[in-house]
Amino acid sequence: MENLNYRILLYYKYVPIEDYETYASEHLAYCKELGVKGRILIAAEGINGTLSGTIEQTDAYMAHMHAQDEFKDMVFKIDEHEGHAFQKLFVRPKKELVTLRYEKPLDPNVLSGKRLSPKEFHEQLQRDDVIIVDGRNDYEYDLGHFRNAIRPTVESFREFPEWIRKNLKDAKDKTILTYCTGGIRCEKLTGVLLSEGFSDVAQLDGGIATYGKDPEVQGRLFDGKMYVFDERISVRVNQTDENITVGKCHHCGTPTDEYINCVDDTCHLQHLVCEECLDTHQGYCSDACHTHDTGAETVPASN
Repeated sequence: MENLNYRILLYYKYVPIEDYETYASEHLAYCKELGVKGRILIAAEGINGTLSGTIEQTDAYMAHMHAQDEFKDMVFKIDEHEGHAFQKLFVRPKKELVTLRYEKPLDPNVLSGKRLSPKEFHEQLQRDDVIIVDGRNDYEYDLGHFRNAIRPTVESFREFPEWIRKNLKDAKDKTILTYCTGGIRCEKLTGVLLSEGFSDVAQLDGGIATYGKDPEVQGRLFDGKMYVFDERISVRVNQTDENITVGKCHHCGTPTDEYINCVDDTCHLQHLVCEECLDTHQGYCSDACHTHDTGAETVPASN
């Protein structure tokens, strides 16, 4: 059995933070002293983080945050792991926790969609009259998604308002279900939908990360894997034998859920690749990258 002495924490909280830049500096110093690694964003509107550390370190971090009035009820999603899931520590101040640049002010504590538990969300997924919107980027959807969910044609979160106006303009009387990795993006996405005139809007409370751990639902109706922003890259959600692979190899189209970065340092395109093409293309996303990086002859294309 694996020796899982480390944890990965995923968390966020929309709450006003006065002088957030100073708070970020102080938080960085605390995290360095504690020895955790990860990526933490701090803004005037709150905190969004994912980090790794030993059980003792993560216990200390959660206790430290819960001792602060602003974060006393902050929810931590916890995964056990065999080591650090990050190589470095970043704690950075930002104007927005998730970059949206929406023309109207959005405070999830004032305006956001109804929160559905995993069980409630699973029940809603089975209705014929709902529209399911994946609140993540296109490459996250390609690795795994809820069955019948719409694939967003966006490469960044800030593109969602315009995407909604173009693609959902005739669905304002429909029930809209949204989901994302941990819930933070849907807090804003549902606010956008409500601001754009949609009236029946809901979000998966806690995101896919919570859904996959619900003992009753067991991740049902989620196909593929969930993309995560650490060295694991992907994790399984559907714990039943109903799970199917939905990702397709960038080179040949074979089903796969293996994501890699192109090994060309001028590219690093993240792409899905099957085992055979990983060997054939040596980790490059294209013949051009292979030639550019090594000066070698192009890799034979797969049939």
